[in-house]
Amino acid sequence: MVAVNNKVRLDIEQGVAVISIDSPPVNALSHAVREGIYNGVNQALADDSVGGIVVLCEGRTFIAGADISEFGSAPKEPHLHTILEALDQSTKPVVAAIHGTALGGGLETALCCNYRIASANAKFGLPEVHLGLLPGAGGTQRLPRIVGVEKALSMVTSGAPIGAEDALKTGLIDLMAGEDLRANAIDFIRDKAAIGGDHPRVRDNQEKLSSSVPNEEIFAGVRKMIARKTRGFLAPEYNIQCIEAAVSKPFDEGMKTEGKLFMELMSGAQSKAQQYFFFAERQASKVDGIDKTTPELQIAKVGVIGGGLMGGGIAMNMANVGIPVTIVETNQTALDRGLGTIRKNYENTASKGRLRLEDVETRCNLINGALDVDALADCDLIIEAVFENMAVKKDIFSRLDVVAKPTAILASNTSALDLNEIAQATSRPESVIGLHFFSPANVMKLLEIVRGDKTSDSVIKTCMAFAKKIKKVATLVGVCPGFVGNRILFMRQHQANLVALEGAPVSQVDKVLFDFGFPMGAFQMADLAGLDLGWDKDNSNSETVKDRLCEMGRCGQKTRSGFYDYDDSRRPAPSAVVADLIADHAQKTGVIQRQISDQEILDRCILPMVNEGAKILEEGIAMRASDIDVVYVYGYGWPIYRGGPMHYANSLGLSEVVAKLRAYQQQTGDDFWEPSPLLVSLAEQGGQF
Repeated sequence: MVAVNNKVRLDIEQGVAVISIDSPPVNALSHAVREGIYNGVNQALADDSVGGIVVLCEGRTFIAGADISEFGSAPKEPHLHTILEALDQSTKPVVAAIHGTALGGGLETALCCNYRIASANAKFGLPEVHLGLLPGAGGTQRLPRIVGVEKALSMVTSGAPIGAEDALKTGLIDLMAGEDLRANAIDFIRDKAAIGGDHPRVRDNQEKLSSSVPNEEIFAGVRKMIARKTRGFLAPEYNIQCIEAAVSKPFDEGMKTEGKLFMELMSGAQSKAQQYFFFAERQASKVDGIDKTTPELQIAKVGVIGGGLMGGGIAMNMANVGIPVTIVETNQTALDRGLGTIRKNYENTASKGRLRLEDVETRCNLINGALDVDALADCDLIIEAVFENMAVKKDIFSRLDVVAKPTAILASNTSALDLNEIAQATSRPESVIGLHFFSPANVMKLLEIVRGDKTSDSVIKTCMAFAKKIKKVATLVGVCPGFVGNRILFMRQHQANLVALEGAPVSQVDKVLFDFGFPMGAFQMADLAGLDLGWDKDNSNSETVKDRLCEMGRCGQKTRSGFYDYDDSRRPAPSAVVADLIADHAQKTGVIQRQISDQEILDRCILPMVNEGAKILEEGIAMRASDIDVVYVYGYGWPIYRGGPMHYANSLGLSEVVAKLRAYQQQTGDDFWEPSPLLVSLAEQGGQF
């Protein structure tokens, strides 16, 4: 055994050079790994006793991609292209022995070997699109040559990995290995070396490209299929263009296209935002100030109070990971309706092939119903998910205080109410926490975990870990009206309503936000949620446009009319009734209507969100600016290629943000636009969030 360096070793066994990479946790292609592979290949080629080469990895995975921590720093030789060229041009046959995951640069490394064998559990993918990039080391040129154009297009535009069986079927791997991958690889390459002659290079394989050369429909079909999901993103389209180049150009010319488009993405704003968010999401799970020795509580059984859409969705999260859950409702009719909706949701998923029928039964059997909170006496976590009424929530928590076992965590799903006031209804405020799921709770990834003034570190640590178990992305926030997400959203909605009152059609406002990258605009979102949410019919006095719409029975999509008119398929259309109502309301309230530019609409909707985020940071409601961005991407549809409101402000320049806020303050005379002290301070220092 020869240690090439501290990450890579070279063993000569039975006339085979085995290059072993050992760089935990995922054997990423760091400088040391690249250097080790390159030197190992050259040593093997120089050794006359070596007939073939095996590239494999120690630990739990094959090379899982590039070392993202090196992004943005000056590249060091040998570059990835250099080691891949060494593998591709090897005069001795090379096999990649793959277990775990071969992702990104890892798969590109394997594609530069003559052969690939893999364990049955291996997965293969090119996920660069998730970082706003494309495979930049030949992946877009080699992959279609070995799996075919349509499969390659699917892999690079989705970033989703495929399994070993699929890889064998498509030709990505040559052999499924047995239990001893290393021994299998050595035997395999010894046999290939003994046969002699030329060994296949992926770059030379034209067979699977030939059927696609004149077939533009393949590319047009993929573009059409992914258009809605990838709207606004550059990377999916650039990936498609690279595979078009693989089909239409010689290999070396295709590589030039790949390199050019890779550099455009790498230096662009979208990739910077998506790379930033990659780290932001991982940082969100870290809680400052909690000792590592703080114990976590066991959560083996969960109770949910409320079986409506939110409560039912919350319960599904538990059943999805095998945790039994009991739903409590006030009457049998409501309980049956809630359990029925859960079953229907699971059956719909199964009908689309995303869940087995036996799994439907397994999960439904984990969800039980009851009509009394006494049924929750043995639960480790109890989540209240009833409507937003402080008196009702306090009554529930006072009853839970009596029923729940001493170690139980008592959680509220409130989206805006004072968690500290709720906790005061119990004798154990240290056990009370907010778990704000987003609707639909069984789909949305975000979970705002709200820390009360007296919530214990153990409860916080337990809930942060539990969020990961139920496959949520958690952010820890403090108590204030609306917490982080809804507090910031209020600012956007406030300005959206004002610009509409001042003359911008609601469809123009929504189009500006849609074009920015949101899945829908402010008014479509309000219609979807229901305009009567929080509206008091008995005390309504036509004070706002929203009040007047509700008084007219225009409560949103559910009534087929709100800010928009809706057809039977719930497609929105501008409403003349609403336009007249807004104009009338403007006249009655003394607002002079005018034409408003798209840029002003965007500024007035987005900049107050940034300013409110800065205030939230000042107050310590959020730990980090990046946590706010995680809330907005996963909870409110902020386009990930813009990184979140705080990253977006950084990209604009904080001095520019402050200047615009002050300009609107001077223009309107409204202190609403007063920049936060933190924002001003950072701008003056040339800093960033």
